[in-house]
Amino acid sequence: MSDILIVDDERDIRELISDILEDEGYATRLAGNSQECMDAINIEAPGLLILDIWLKDSAMDGIDILKAVKRDNPDVPVVIISGHGNIEIAVAAIKQGAYDFIEKPFNIDQLLVVIRRAMETSRLRRENSSLKRRDTASADMIGSSAAFRALISQLDKVTKSNGRVMLTGPAGSGKEIAARYIHANSNRSEAMFVTVNCASIEPERMEEVLFGRESGDRGVEPGLLEQAHGGVVYFDEVADMPLGTQSKILRVLVDQQFQRVGGTDKVRVDLRVISSTNRDLNAEIQAERFRQELYHRLNVVPISVPSLEERREDIPLLAEQFISAFNASQGLPLRSLSEEAVTLLQTMVWPGNVRQLKNLVERVLILGDGTGEIEARELPNEEEKQTDAGRVVLSGTLATLPLREAREAFEREYLLTQINRFGGNISRTASFVGMERSALHRKLKSLGVVTTNKAGARVAHVDEPAAAE
Repeated sequence: MSDILIVDDERDIRELISDILEDEGYATRLAGNSQECMDAINIEAPGLLILDIWLKDSAMDGIDILKAVKRDNPDVPVVIISGHGNIEIAVAAIKQGAYDFIEKPFNIDQLLVVIRRAMETSRLRRENSSLKRRDTASADMIGSSAAFRALISQLDKVTKSNGRVMLTGPAGSGKEIAARYIHANSNRSEAMFVTVNCASIEPERMEEVLFGRESGDRGVEPGLLEQAHGGVVYFDEVADMPLGTQSKILRVLVDQQFQRVGGTDKVRVDLRVISSTNRDLNAEIQAERFRQELYHRLNVVPISVPSLEERREDIPLLAEQFISAFNASQGLPLRSLSEEAVTLLQTMVWPGNVRQLKNLVERVLILGDGTGEIEARELPNEEEKQTDAGRVVLSGTLATLPLREAREAFEREYLLTQINRFGGNISRTASFVGMERSALHRKLKSLGVVTTNKAGARVAHVDEPAAAE
């Protein structure tokens, strides 16, 4: 949207205007009738339209074209020119949304002044609209673990392309932040990032929300796809999209155009599509809840977003970021984490992943009893309740085992937790638990604990055959 489209049935006039504008550094396109004009706009909307009112041998006159442009491309400024100018035509053109009206024969300096002002006004309007509509949620990716670095490496590879990306991972793991990271580092970063929350939109309203609608009393109401034109549309939890809508989205991906609900005109869009899901889409396809053709269209570049369990090393960094963010947005205390609190956070179970950690930090800051360090006692710990005397209460399972088996079970779970806390780093684990590396290796072997690569990181788990022995 940077060139100027000149529409006039007189070849000499349109070429004269084009020569003048190109001398001033503008790029131009030319059209001699309404069909050429609409075809040019459908290929790519111009930065500005210079439009003659009277067009010979055309199905539409200038006012008809003006109405169509303002309906489908409201950000494109239109300057009307006419050799039959009168006050009625000028008023009609301005009422329909024209930026200005210039009568032939026109003064070149006057034309250039009007064009510069129109393009600047259009630019400011688009920027203002974008700022108002843009979701300002953070695209900052925080972490240093091996799993995080592997994720960033994959995301960086797709930022500069227009390939469709499918983000998979458990709920709360940060799939939307990953999508925003792709957008923020792409050549579409100045355009819109529009989120479609497939799980929260009522099925009967999905098509209206996506495609928009047209009606006689309310006019044109653009949908989310139209708002995302030139930018990125993000289908959050795409498995929840109704089957009927899936087939229509598939057609949009193929044709890059659609019809509004209640409308007849084709709306062309230029979109990059990013999707996410926490479900197994192959299983959804087998259950006939998701269209296989749509899956293949969306799953061009699959990227797995690791759970918080797989990146425990990042928990202190994430918690510090959340504390700073809550301090800036809500005025909550700017507190640090004690070593004991960090240790506890890294050993907790996180079924809700990063979202759960964020909620926990907010709760602690709101209910906390001070402004100093956050202590371990302020954090919820359901698995290790203590009595007044400081005694640890055993779980029911451990309490039923003989001492030797209970000790092995405790050591196995304890070492699993510590190794995963340190991202599979045996040296750091040995230092923390107070063992020599060689002794720790022997202990792990006796307990059947092994480490393997997963999501770019070393993850500890129990080797089932060894455990069975």
